[in-house]
Amino acid sequence: MKFILFHLMPYADLDPSVSETHDTTWLRLPNANYDPVKGSRLYNRYLDELEYGEVLGFDGLGVNEHHQTAYGMMPSPAITAAALARRTKTAKIAILGNALPLRNNPLTIAEEHAMIDNISGGRLISGFVRGIGAEYHTFDVNPTESLARFSEAHDLIIQAWTKPGPFAFKGRYYKLNYVNPWPRPFQQPHPPIWIPSQGSQETIDWASHPDRKYTYLQTFSPAKAVEKFLNVYRQTAAGHGYEASDDQLGWAVPIYVDESDEKAIEVARPHFETFRNLFLRMPLEMVMPPGYSSVSSMQRVAKAKEQITGKLTIEQAIDMGMLICGKPSTVLDQLAAHHDAIRFGTLLCMMQFGTLPEAETRASMERFARDVMPRLREAASARAAA
Repeated sequence: MKFILFHLMPYADLDPSVSETHDTTWLRLPNANYDPVKGSRLYNRYLDELEYGEVLGFDGLGVNEHHQTAYGMMPSPAITAAALARRTKTAKIAILGNALPLRNNPLTIAEEHAMIDNISGGRLISGFVRGIGAEYHTFDVNPTESLARFSEAHDLIIQAWTKPGPFAFKGRYYKLNYVNPWPRPFQQPHPPIWIPSQGSQETIDWASHPDRKYTYLQTFSPAKAVEKFLNVYRQTAAGHGYEASDDQLGWAVPIYVDESDEKAIEVARPHFETFRNLFLRMPLEMVMPPGYSSVSSMQRVAKAKEQITGKLTIEQAIDMGMLICGKPSTVLDQLAAHHDAIRFGTLLCMMQFGTLPEAETRASMERFARDVMPRLREAASARAAA
């Protein structure tokens, strides 16, 4: 099993009282609430935490893309990844991911990722996403074109990495007379490609296709929904005539480890509940703008997550497997049980969430790396051998 230290880089200094006057931290929360001095401190704190992940033995460091929100301050994950490429030596650097349909010219992603891959000596993992619904409001991109733009942007990037240039690319959305990027990727034919998703059938069909067989990551969902969607990937792969390996499947989940179960819940409660009930909150038209997904996919995702509507307490989140929380042995038991049921090859560990402070984040990371991660690796290896 591989462990990725995943970071959202939220604006942790947000005053929670904004929830009394604003229904979301996405798009409509005035940026007067952002203090650049505090933001500067947070960016450097978060980069330090990611770099510390390599010291602790995490296999990779994960970053991602969001826009105009306190939920995540990484409008350009390539900048974060580039900073990590120079300051780390062994950990993989996973961009999870760049939102392809939002770029006017996806060739820039091909160039940026190739550059990071060269700087890091071949440690980049390229994650591609369609972007959540709110992002389409951010850039006024037509959500009905999301899947088609994503697929075409992907094809352009793969050709830019693998096809000798210069050549012309003439698609429906992207038309270039010259595709001839310098540099080429360090990894040949290109960096590994991972696809994070909320469970769209269209995305699962696309990622599991025999031409791609990309690693699929299920993001922030109840454990039962994670199990369901990863099994849909397996079933779809079987329909294509091959068996999906556990290495093709991953799960992203917040984790907090403390000295006892009681203390873990006490410390994590305000920060997790702020993360879930303030940072992540958005109206339905932002989550699923009309045309973003097929009706059947919208129904399936809504059905899988129907139990998490409204405010969520930390106890409810733990019960549903949306948060792994407790002393080291409890966290180990929870993750081992989920691994036996779900069978994922990669665990994306969100060790900082919402307003969780630096000291608590680092202490939790240390306990997880020392007391949980090695034992979970052993258990996963034993299961694979059996």
